[in-house]
Amino acid sequence: MDWTRQMRLSADDRRSLKKVLQARRAAIDPVTRGFPVRRPGPGRRVAGLSQEQMDELLLRARGTYNRFENGRLTHPGADFLSSVAKVLGLSEQEWTFLWQLTRKENPPSTLHSSSGTALAGVWRRVIEGLTGTLAYINDAEWNLVTHNEDFRLLFPRGQPPANVMRWMLLDPEARTEVLTDWAGQWAPAIMPHLRQAVELRPDNPALVRLERDVLADPVAGALYREGAAVPLPFVDGSELPLRHAVHGPGRLTTCLAEPILAPGARINLSIFTPDGDRQRG
Repeated sequence: MDWTRQMRLSADDRRSLKKVLQARRAAIDPVTRGFPVRRPGPGRRVAGLSQEQMDELLLRARGTYNRFENGRLTHPGADFLSSVAKVLGLSEQEWTFLWQLTRKENPPSTLHSSSGTALAGVWRRVIEGLTGTLAYINDAEWNLVTHNEDFRLLFPRGQPPANVMRWMLLDPEARTEVLTDWAGQWAPAIMPHLRQAVELRPDNPALVRLERDVLADPVAGALYREGAAVPLPFVDGSELPLRHAVHGPGRLTTCLAEPILAPGARINLSIFTPDGDRQRG
């Protein structure tokens, strides 16, 4: 790559990029990155990593990082951006900012494999307080984080699963009793979500293990191989048939959202309509 070509950033974007990167450099003690303690005397005394030290850590030619921080590198490569982000300890939001500003696109994957596995406690209060709709949040590995009473009542014996995706794809009761027309409607709707999550987080052991178990399953494996590699088929307001433990057969209408600070996690809000109510409507 020609690192000397101009990166097409506006003056405002260059200032924004420099401000974020300088602040991150200033917060890192060079000693923690293996550089010697600075001795009294002439020379640079600004806190944090120097641009020359960044070049060393990134294994780049002298001056490369300076050109990047000042917005003078063209379309920086994914490996370079990843190295910068990891050296500076960027957050997931800063990682996305870096891509959107310098490459004018979203990053192809999360920076941290653990991203989306921790949510602020306020979400628990919000979800548990909702009534009149089935509500829950799962983390990026589909572990159930919190849910409300309406969601709990959906399940036989009133026991929600520990992992929503594992239950939907591998639990025999889910496939035969709860998720009506599982092979025809539910599996095609949810398997692509697992496939995408594994591709975005290939180093996440929980997701890799879940996909491996699905592929090994005599029922789910063939369906996953055949139909998981497609664009996500979900749209807000999607309806799927379901047998509610309390209200019997009906349709589940679902909306999904993602918490800003937990990419990969999902807020699921669903409305269950019994078949009898649909017929009367």
